[in-house]
Amino acid sequence: MKKIKSVVMIAAIVVASGLVVMSCKKNKDVTPADTDTEGAKDNSMAENASSDIISIGSQASDNSTGGLSSYRMGEADQVLSSCATVTRDTIAHIVTVTFNNSTCLDGRTRNGVLTFDYSASTGGARHYRDPGFSCTVTSNGYVVDGNQINIVSKTISNTTPVGFDPAVTNETWHIVANINVVKANGNTISWSCDRTKTLLNTSTTYTNAQTPINWQMARVGITGTASGTRGNGETFTVTVTSQLIRDFGSCSIAGKHPFIQGTLDYAPSNKPVRHFDFGSGTCDLNATVTINNVTYTIVLP
Repeated sequence: MKKIKSVVMIAAIVVASGLVVMSCKKNKDVTPADTDTEGAKDNSMAENASSDIISIGSQASDNSTGGLSSYRMGEADQVLSSCATVTRDTIAHIVTVTFNNSTCLDGRTRNGVLTFDYSASTGGARHYRDPGFSCTVTSNGYVVDGNQINIVSKTISNTTPVGFDPAVTNETWHIVANINVVKANGNTISWSCDRTKTLLNTSTTYTNAQTPINWQMARVGITGTASGTRGNGETFTVTVTSQLIRDFGSCSIAGKHPFIQGTLDYAPSNKPVRHFDFGSGTCDLNATVTINNVTYTIVLP
């Protein structure tokens, strides 16, 4: 009887030991949750830098006097012109925006020069709002909040039909860009895009061909693709899966105009796709990102 009890006890110990080993092995094989969104933040930084340059150029070129008094970042008293001067060469068809390394009224400090050359425009187009307007953008020492923005190439083309009726047709632009962002920490982001920009409320912000677009009330949609390389060598692609929307008229957060609607897929090399959802129109800096069917809430930079 004693011998039988010993055997049973030994067997129990062996089984228990086996369970412990199996349990340890099982825990060891569990893959940690993928929660990395840093790459998407780098893309967002490059996206915002590119969009900011477009906004500056569109309003500088739309204003016949060459000033940036209409470049408002939100409320009526928030004017970018406090930190920049604009010169217009009507013969060469070039607009130059020179920043003075001071803090603009949107809270960002800018320095350096942006040059907008619209000499390739067709049909006598002189303004960003004019069908046939085509503009190439270059930079010289352009820095925003310590991050240097180098434009390798950037072209903005107004693709709206000549003679369009703003009551029924929204203005559109085709944007192709290749930029490098040298972050304040020394890391570099290489970023390029092929996008379509739509002025979704053209009927209320475009009065006529002689009047600048009322950009401080604009609702803008973005579609298309982007790609890039991060400082750690990781490559990525971005595809807008549902039109991204910014509302300059009703959504300003400390001078920022975040995407408040739309979705995109951010696909880093050797990692699962990150699906971003910017919401359904609420004015905030919140978004969600879904990775491997797990959804996280993030705050936009």
